[in-house]
Amino acid sequence: MKKKVTVVGSFIVDLMARTPHLPNPGETVKGLSFKMGPGGKGSNQAIAAKRANCDVTFISKVGSDEFGEMALNTFKSEGLDTKYIFKDDALETGTALIMVDDTTSQNEIVVTSGACDNITKENLELCKEAIVNSDILLTQLEINRDAIESTIKLAHENNSLVILNPAPVQEISEDTLRLVDIITPNEVEASILTGCEVVTVEDAKIAATKLQDKGIKDVVITLGKQGVYVKSGKEDKFIESYKVDAIDTTGAGDAFNGGFVTALSEGKDIFEACRFGNALAALSVTKIGTAPSMPQREEIEVLMNK
Repeated sequence: MKKKVTVVGSFIVDLMARTPHLPNPGETVKGLSFKMGPGGKGSNQAIAAKRANCDVTFISKVGSDEFGEMALNTFKSEGLDTKYIFKDDALETGTALIMVDDTTSQNEIVVTSGACDNITKENLELCKEAIVNSDILLTQLEINRDAIESTIKLAHENNSLVILNPAPVQEISEDTLRLVDIITPNEVEASILTGCEVVTVEDAKIAATKLQDKGIKDVVITLGKQGVYVKSGKEDKFIESYKVDAIDTTGAGDAFNGGFVTALSEGKDIFEACRFGNALAALSVTKIGTAPSMPQREEIEVLMNK
């Protein structure tokens, strides 16, 4: 029987331009193309999980504007329940300004969280039942910190598996970290959280130990196209990525997290769950966009069977 997953996080509209190269400070670069679509770490991860056939509930907040309507239409089209998508009459729906280098596929992103940075105690009280009844909670750092900390505390108290994707990276209290079962930073986030530069797998091993010293049980550090380093208790493994031709790496981390939590909900162990997450991430970078690039379950299984 599949476990129930709740994702608490952001919905943000992606405004993406592809450029010949990423601009230097003060430089204007003529773009090659522009695309607007649904995004936000929470939304991306929930959609990735839903397309991978996960029993997932999404909790977020949007503005009472056209972008907010885009959010609701997106969730309905993906088969996600909009019961816990709250509306803010004062703040706008969040946006992300994304620049993608057309040659290297590397990106730079500026996020304005807007309404999803104002998830209130009253909002959380209305969705308390969904959090309490979930087997797994997945959250990130793209919404207001008090909502993140309250959600993690509530999930922990009700024996849910708590997964934190610490992005965009920022300071997290040690009290909150002790309630986290699995943390999933990328190499940059792991570097900032531990003070150790993470470039290689050996670096990741050192950073993972430091994160465990903070009270976190299991550590999953994504290393881009290299793969994923996993430390579960005292056991650790490096899991190589699937080799694909990347055209847009935006949202790859979200794809990984959505796949990772889906696999865990199906009873796979943490190492197999990382392989599944790797497959989602690999497929997502072969398409342009974030949420629209998330693969369907059939595509994931074809890649893994190869």
